[in-house]
Amino acid sequence: MRHSLVHSVALAAAALVVALVLVACGSSNNNNSATSGGSSSGGKTVALLLPESKTARYESQDKPHFEQRLKALCPDCKVIYENADQDASKQQSQAEAAITNGAKVLVLDPVDGKAAAAIATRAKQAGVSVIAYDRMVESPDVKYYISFDNRRVGELQATALVDKVRSGPIVMINGSPTDANAAQFKAGAHSVIDKSNLKVAKEYDTPDWSPDQAQNEMQQAITALGKSGFVAVYAANDGTAGGAIAAMKAGGVNPATKPTTGQDAELAGIQRIVAGQQYMTVYKAIKTEAEDAAQLTVDVLNDKPSSLVNQHVTNTTKAAVPSVILTPVAVTTKNISGTVVKDGFWTVNQICTSAYAADCKKIGLTTSSSQG
Repeated sequence: MRHSLVHSVALAAAALVVALVLVACGSSNNNNSATSGGSSSGGKTVALLLPESKTARYESQDKPHFEQRLKALCPDCKVIYENADQDASKQQSQAEAAITNGAKVLVLDPVDGKAAAAIATRAKQAGVSVIAYDRMVESPDVKYYISFDNRRVGELQATALVDKVRSGPIVMINGSPTDANAAQFKAGAHSVIDKSNLKVAKEYDTPDWSPDQAQNEMQQAITALGKSGFVAVYAANDGTAGGAIAAMKAGGVNPATKPTTGQDAELAGIQRIVAGQQYMTVYKAIKTEAEDAAQLTVDVLNDKPSSLVNQHVTNTTKAAVPSVILTPVAVTTKNISGTVVKDGFWTVNQICTSAYAADCKKIGLTTSSSQG
């Protein structure tokens, strides 16, 4: 009987070992979930570090589109999300925390591209890859860079003004002096304006891309130039355009008579275009940018070269960074349907609320027009 008991225990133990092996194999298959191209990322942690929330796109577009696409490509991947509130030191701390908490990739949209070099250095020391998102990180330790043709953005904005008003004094309200992209927008705009019959009467660089500061700058310009002392306003994005337009309204200037540019195709900007208060914006397919950034992230996790790279961009350290550069598009009342609505960036219902219904009808922006 003792022999029978020992034999039974041995058989049970053997069965338990087999069961554990099978469970382990099953667990391994679950953790290495298939991603794009049948590869696997092993449920790694990544960090999405965005610069600020004054510009509406980051919270409403970049974050959700990145997270949704990453989830589709890598169901087991975990995202650490942080917004730096336009504070470079805060972003440094957020990056440090993300690395400490196991992030293998930092998708970093820097508050300050030069200051963010310290983040890239720290990441390299920890064996963590950095993808510069939307803005370049001025470091040789950048794995990929994804953005739009920023100089082209400025060219589109300036060309719109030149074609619209032809000649006369304008006010230029540029972006943040700490943002490398803002410098490229500005350079692109000047490359067109300086060869035209437009004259820059007043020009400002706007700290932190602040709409409130842009409003103050425009108030100063109106005080200095008078209500009729300028014919148009170059505003670097929709936030600064909103500030400039608010100043014009407060100063007794009809913004419909002073064509104003913008960028990012924010909902408020599109609605101002519909209402005739803002002349144009620049649509950047942020959904594509965010989703491509997610694909780059998975490619890095899987240690495979990305097929998305379409050029190399040299940053201030003379590092040629493999890059994905996307194409921006100018938007006026003439092509809202064929751009932001067609792409699902905004729906007609979102744009044409009761306050803008009559204006939408005037320009033919209806639910039926979006179906073509």
